[in-house]
Amino acid sequence: MAINKLHDEFRAVDMTEGWEVPPGYPAGIQQKILSGALDEAGKRGSRSRLLRFEPGVFTTAPFVHEYWEEVFLVSGDLTVGNDEQGKGGEAFKPFTYACRPPGAVHGPFKSEGGCILFELHYFDPV
Repeated sequence: MAINKLHDEFRAVDMTEGWEVPPGYPAGIQQKILSGALDEAGKRGSRSRLLRFEPGVFTTAPFVHEYWEEVFLVSGDLTVGNDEQGKGGEAFKPFTYACRPPGAVHGPFKSEGGCILFELHYFDPV
């Protein structure tokens, strides 16, 4: 099975435009797709994206999905495991990494000062 990404040499990434709120996320969290596409219903594909949190934004419930996810905290702060009011959890600083297999429950998440994450999402090849 081929990966659905194009050859793309170094290019400047416009950090001011092209951001969108992913379905099911609060308005203060936006994604910017860098490469590829993920077909969750068909369980195929891969994508690279940036995910940014505005300061003070948090999610209220854990996430679970059927694809692999690798996450690298590029800048800012990210807290994992807060409650529904955004309290508690374990705080992480830049240059931390997570790798989650399909079906792994993770989150909720919050960021006190805002953050940018680099994420890879993909399904196992068939």
